[in-house]
Amino acid sequence: MQNFDFYNPTQIVFGQDRLAELDKHIPQNAKVMVLYGGGSVKKFGTLDKIASALGSREVIEFGGIEPNPKFDTMMKAVEIVQAEKVDFLLAVGGGSVMDGTKFVAFASTADSEHHTLLFHGFNPVPVSEALPLGCVVTLPATGSEMNHLGWLLIMTRSIPSCRP
Repeated sequence: MQNFDFYNPTQIVFGQDRLAELDKHIPQNAKVMVLYGGGSVKKFGTLDKIASALGSREVIEFGGIEPNPKFDTMMKAVEIVQAEKVDFLLAVGGGSVMDGTKFVAFASTADSEHHTLLFHGFNPVPVSEALPLGCVVTLPATGSEMNHLGWLLIMTRSIPSCRP
C-alpha cells in the first residue's frame, strides 16, 4: 500500500436520524434555498423533515432539477437566488442536484456573464466567492458530495465546472 495524505474540507454528517441535526450546520439567520430534482423528496417526506429541521429560517424551494442538470434550469435558480437575496443553498438529492447547486453557488455571486463561467474544463472557474452550500444526499452514487466538481448540460453538450 502507498502512503498518502488526504485533506478534504467537506464535513460529513452520516447516520440514522442525523437530518434532525441540520439546524446546527446552517446559520440561524440564513435565507435558505432548498434545491431538488423530482418529486421523491416530497413523496417520501424528506422535504418535510428538512423544513422541520430548518425551524424558523426563511426557505425557498426550487424543484425540477433534471438528471444532467441543464444550464437554463440552473440559471432560473440563480435568478431567484439573486432576486430573493438567498444566502445559503441546500441540495437535496443525488449527484445532478448537487452539481447544479454548486453552479448556482458560484454563478449567483459572479460579476461576469454566466455562460463564461463554463468551458474552463477542469481548471478552476474564475470567481472569487461562492454562496455556502450543504447537501442532503438521498442517492450517494457519484461522489459529488465529496468534491468541488460539477457537470451541467448546455444544449447537447455536457460541461464540467470546477470551483477551487
